[in-house]
Amino acid sequence: MKKAFAITTFTLLLIAQWLVPGNMIYLQERAIIAGTPYKFRTQPIDPSDPFRGKYITLNYELRSFETKDTVNRNKDIYVYLEKDSLGFAKVSAISEKPLDLDNDFVMAKATGYYSGKQNFRLPFDRFYMEESKAYDAELAVRRTQFDSLPNNCYALVYVEGATAVLTDVLIDDISIKEFVEKE
Repeated sequence: MKKAFAITTFTLLLIAQWLVPGNMIYLQERAIIAGTPYKFRTQPIDPSDPFRGKYITLNYELRSFETKDTVNRNKDIYVYLEKDSLGFAKVSAISEKPLDLDNDFVMAKATGYYSGKQNFRLPFDRFYMEESKAYDAELAVRRTQFDSLPNNCYALVYVEGATAVLTDVLIDDISIKEFVEKE
């Protein structure tokens, strides 16, 4: 009896170890295939953290929404999106609870309320790259943001359901990977 219980428990744990990461991969791939692509304009990049690996840290212009409702810091909020005439993401509404809207949304963290605006942090603020290209990519993004007007650097994010997947960072509509190889 104990042996059957141990085998059953082991089998269930083995299945769970495959299902959990498999479901995470499925949701990410589904968002890329069936999701709506949004472009998020970036702002100058903070210095990178060498302990987290090679990546580009992204700050977004889209980080606040004018509202009278305040949300406490570090609370999860729903940020409902729509596209402007150029295809860039803009916020249509924010809420602590799900709203009955047809718009796509991302889950963000409230970072404070100031001057009638609720500030938030988007969850896709790191773009991982090949180790040898990450530093050059960060310099290219920083240079582009300071040297060119308008800002032609943006992140391409696919949103489907509650899943948001950052697939690329583009400079002048060229993938950051290709841009770094050209330079």
